[in-house]
Amino acid sequence: MQPILKVENITKVFRGSGGAPQIPDSSRRRLRQRQGGPGRPDFTAVDHISFELLPGECLGIIGESGSGKSTVANLVTRLTDPTEGRVMLDGQDITNLRGRELRDVYRKVQMVFQTPTESFDPRRSLGDGIGESLRNRGMSAGETRARVAELLQMCGLPADFAGRYPHQVSGGQCQRAAIARAIAIAPKVLICDEATSALDVTLQKEVLALLRTLRAELHLSILFICHDIALVQQFCDRVLVMYKGRIVEQGAPDDVIRNPQDAYTRRLIESIL
Repeated sequence: MQPILKVENITKVFRGSGGAPQIPDSSRRRLRQRQGGPGRPDFTAVDHISFELLPGECLGIIGESGSGKSTVANLVTRLTDPTEGRVMLDGQDITNLRGRELRDVYRKVQMVFQTPTESFDPRRSLGDGIGESLRNRGMSAGETRARVAELLQMCGLPADFAGRYPHQVSGGQCQRAAIARAIAIAPKVLICDEATSALDVTLQKEVLALLRTLRAELHLSILFICHDIALVQQFCDRVLVMYKGRIVEQGAPDDVIRNPQDAYTRRLIESIL
């Protein structure tokens, strides 16, 4: 079986001076710890990692804050450019795509973010946000309204939520709307970047159940980025453990939890026991 997503030797170095990208705030303290001071300008957020995501698979990526998980998501979706390596999506090298070619990529891969209210424009209704990609593809206003209603219902929300604004719904409801927006154009890959971490335990279970249903119904491949290894164990087929920008362990979640090989993985598991 050919992978739907293939990441080969991907690396991301943030430049700390001049006109290059600045080091993320979440990584500044770790940079000082690794370098012994603020003198060196560069920070390697992701360090030569490779992995594959198979069609229909759910692959988890876990690690502490600053381990490079979200940078991986940004590299896969081309929200940031890699320093080295390449990203293959559905057999196509998307590493250096720009403009219209890159926009076409977003028909195949979509992301659900950690804080749903911040991912919607507060001045626009949820329906406007969900329907934007449909309108961009030439769907008429009437067709868009009908499809938005259908998407909301698929995600467990009443159709009339299309007229509500992000501040008028709960966090769990807003995340369901964000998932509806992500699946609107039938992507092949869904990236969930800490998509449940801002929710309480009950809502986490509900959102995971929704993602599980959509995965089966829509034949989605899911990259599930999370810091909670217990959630990954419930939801994912395989897991990658990241530490300081590198993959230190991988395997089936049960195997990794029951018999961790890396010292960092053991500490991570012990922290939740």
